[in-house]
Amino acid sequence: MTSAPGDVPGDRPTGPDGQPQPGQPQPGQPQPGQPHGARPAESEPDPRFTLANQRTFLAWSRTALALVAAGLGIVQLLPPFRGVPDGRHIIGVPLILLGATVAMAAYWEMTRNQLAMRQGRPLPGSVLPRLLAITIGCVAVAAAVIVLLSAAR
Repeated sequence: MTSAPGDVPGDRPTGPDGQPQPGQPQPGQPQPGQPHGARPAESEPDPRFTLANQRTFLAWSRTALALVAAGLGIVQLLPPFRGVPDGRHIIGVPLILLGATVAMAAYWEMTRNQLAMRQGRPLPGSVLPRLLAITIGCVAVAAAVIVLLSAAR
């Protein structure tokens, strides 16, 4: 029995060409005798993938922390806008809420990715980039409007 390049030894049986051996159960596929709808068999993924998944989670966590810090800084340290008394809160509070959302979603996505790797399934898509882009874009437009309104007064 040989392994394909990059496989963890003993991870799954492969033939001399590196392809799965016929008749061998593959991760993520229903096993013979397994009830329909049952969870696929799980196996420990390559540690490099687990560590990469954790690094991605930490990167999203840093982004969440930066959003919270930016929102707090805007609300507490930015001088009030003339003529727009709630301007700091309109800009800062959504960033704080986005930071909290990103922190929770990052953990949820890390666990979904880990489960998919254990079951040999493709990784699920991430909602975080779209959420971040839309929210930051909206906050930027609101900030521009507030600055323009403040300058006009």
